[in-house]
Amino acid sequence: MTVWSIIGAGVAGLAVASELVAHGAKVQVFDPGGAPGPHGCSWWAGGMLAPWCEYENAEEPVLRLGQLAIDWWAKRTLVHRRGTLVVANPRDLPDLRRFARRTEGFSKVDEREITLLEPDLYGFGKGLYFDAEAYLNPRQALLDLSHQLQDHGVEFHHASAPTGLDNAIDCRGLHARENLQDLRGVKGEMLVIRCPDVTLTRPIRLLHPRVPLYIVPRGDGVYMLGATMIESEDSSRITARSMLELLSAAYALNPAFGEAEVLEIGVDLRPAFPDNLPRIRRLGPTIYANGLYRHGYLLAPALAKGVADLALDNKHSEMVDEDRT
Repeated sequence: MTVWSIIGAGVAGLAVASELVAHGAKVQVFDPGGAPGPHGCSWWAGGMLAPWCEYENAEEPVLRLGQLAIDWWAKRTLVHRRGTLVVANPRDLPDLRRFARRTEGFSKVDEREITLLEPDLYGFGKGLYFDAEAYLNPRQALLDLSHQLQDHGVEFHHASAPTGLDNAIDCRGLHARENLQDLRGVKGEMLVIRCPDVTLTRPIRLLHPRVPLYIVPRGDGVYMLGATMIESEDSSRITARSMLELLSAAYALNPAFGEAEVLEIGVDLRPAFPDNLPRIRRLGPTIYANGLYRHGYLLAPALAKGVADLALDNKHSEMVDEDRT
């Protein structure tokens, strides 16, 4: 029986492994970093399954393919289907109107409705509520996928993959750049904070003139706050400007966030192709699945399905880079 070797155990690699196993394939996974953890880009994700919101500055496939992600993840980990609330400070209401023009799948909400949705969120007179969107805890999702794959007999090798593997699928993100010359890194910065005095029950997006900022509940008063999108390949540390913007955004949502504890600071480089859409590319004996950009959890299921179609049935989905295969 053919054994498929997945290289990389981030969200792309684990999703591909899960999809192949669901089709009855035999799979092994190689990752020198070992179990999912802070060394991986997908550890620092927001975990928002928000295709309608992301459509504001993304291509059409993000909206269409992203809608498949909610049910895919719900079969594998806990998914919270509570929608997304988008708000803006009074001075930024033109940004809210622009966001509405560029998206769909929302209802307009006023101050009373915003307060009913989130009692601890006040002072915002207008917003947009995307009721079909959802979110997950990305760290728990990675661990759940790992455990499920092990339960199905997938062997994890905490080492680099040997050279010359047949039936290899490379999901290493930026580490595959030596073979994917058009791949670039986009810097993302985020914070994990704890503020027991504030209770939010769904992702909140605060529109900002430079970059939209979001806050995602993790439970027990813990929140993920992010994220910047900077065309930079320096992942060494967060900038002072980004730190100020992130914390100011939280404070704008509720002044009690001014007393929050900063638990973690995360900086990563998201792999992206020029159009910020993922690609499946076959070079020699290896299939490369890469370029999830900021849509890791949203587009990983569609990427995984495309890889399975190519690997098992030689079927070319729209993500397959025909000019390179």
